[in-house]
Amino acid sequence: MTGATEGRAPTSAGLSGRVAVVAGGTRGIGLAVVYALAGQGVSIVVNGRDKAAVDDTVAEVRGGGGYAVGVCGSAGSDGVAEEMVEAALEHFGALDIAINCAGIAEPAGATVLTISSADFRAQLDAHLLSAFHLTQAAGRVLVEQGSGSIVLTGSAASLGMFGGSGYPAAKGGVNALALAANADLSPRGVRINVVMPGAKSRLSSGDDYKRHIESLHTRGILDEMTRDLALDPAPPEYVAPLYTFLAGDAADHISGQIFSASGGFIGRFEPQQASFVAYRDHQDSAPYSLVELAEILR
Repeated sequence: MTGATEGRAPTSAGLSGRVAVVAGGTRGIGLAVVYALAGQGVSIVVNGRDKAAVDDTVAEVRGGGGYAVGVCGSAGSDGVAEEMVEAALEHFGALDIAINCAGIAEPAGATVLTISSADFRAQLDAHLLSAFHLTQAAGRVLVEQGSGSIVLTGSAASLGMFGGSGYPAAKGGVNALALAANADLSPRGVRINVVMPGAKSRLSSGDDYKRHIESLHTRGILDEMTRDLALDPAPPEYVAPLYTFLAGDAADHISGQIFSASGGFIGRFEPQQASFVAYRDHQDSAPYSLVELAEILR
């Protein structure tokens, strides 16, 4: 743990006086979320892999009159999320909010045919296991007190439109984890939601990223508008307010939802439903034949 300090932000209306843990809070979207929360008077446990970046972020928050401590390490590793939660309770005396923005970029040009097992596992660790560890560690405290908000970070890559392999698989797992956890946690007073953000960050910039997006457009996977938006995303400050809103009481009616946010756009995904194709009662009917399936699914 780095940058420890005692006390808790003074309590007032809105989010002020609440305590949050933010995994992946030293760069990009996570950093913007930390600053947005601090601006609302939230005391924050800042997490990141780079100790210098954690220390710098904590110093920035404190320099602006906020309250912050740091915990260094990968939230995808065992014990780090628990250390974050313990830091919140030790230094601020409470925990109200848990936000996961941790993640790493997929190897340049990776596909299901080329990615190594080690790199695939690294994607799962960085994105899905970090979400699991934080949800579990924070969830235990929040369930005990009967209140709190968890916000996880998904990605439009989980829809398959940006190619790749481990990254979209992990992000799809985040969505499923959130929906399943919501079924367990929401009856006990804990809300959990997902933001699928589009914003300029180290994961959405650089020559490798640009070549990847252009390749998807050339292959007809991305249309021209989506390509242009992907190549010129808005700064992360445009998506941070949605995380902040979902963390607070103003969103106490929202749980088990998956949102998309990019620049000035906000979307909400409807629950997945199977569209009707065919039905017959198995009690008095044989299984469909291949000929029947060919007719039904033509």
